Amino acid sequence: MTTKNPKTINELFDQKYGEEGTPRREEFKQKAEAFMVAELIKESRKKANLTQQELADKLNVKRTYISKIERASSDIRISTLRKIIEKGLGGKLHVSVEL
Repeated sequence: MTTKNPKTINELFDQKYGEEGTPRREEFKQKAEAFMVAELIKESRKKANLTQQELADKLNVKRTYISKIERASSDIRISTLRKIIEKGLGGKLHVSVEL
């Protein structure tokens, strides 16, 4: 089986994860989105000069919970994300929907 060299990122994703709309591609997209949220939280925490423990203390949760979120090891609810951003980091969460 010969694999052609992809010319675009979408061609690469098609080869590696299947075409848009396939279950495998959707799973990849969900994991990628979880990773982006995790990185956003981690970078925001660092920008606020907080350790995981300090953020956990502000939120009254365990440090391991913050660690799991920052590693994208656990799904995060919007209410939890809002609590982290607004109460823990002093920011404002904005959510948009694209149809």
